[in-house]
Amino acid sequence: MGEIATSYRQITLYYSSDSVRAKQTIAYAKTEGFIVLEVDILKEKLTGTQIIELADRLQISVADLVNQQHPEYKKNFEPHNFSTNDWIKMIQHNPTIMKQPIAVRGDITILIETPTDILKI
Repeated sequence: MGEIATSYRQITLYYSSDSVRAKQTIAYAKTEGFIVLEVDILKEKLTGTQIIELADRLQISVADLVNQQHPEYKKNFEPHNFSTNDWIKMIQHNPTIMKQPIAVRGDITILIETPTDILKI
């Protein structure tokens, strides 16, 4: 079993407090009556196991969790093929480059593209 606790009674939202989309998603979810457990990845460092589990739940590789179009990524890194451990370290040391927000509810995990995506969960 993974390190991420899940419940059908609440949505756990992994997000960056710098993200406008994340703030809109939280507001929208609360307006719709969802109970939201907020995990700000800028304040709470994710473990390697949590990063791998989020990627697995989304059915993508850890490398695909990295937004290589993010200005912070472009400023500090060049496109590369890194090992999974290297990608994990990059996310841990530069959480702003992780694609987010990610919503988890029970067995369902989605990457939020627009705030209304929260209704899919």
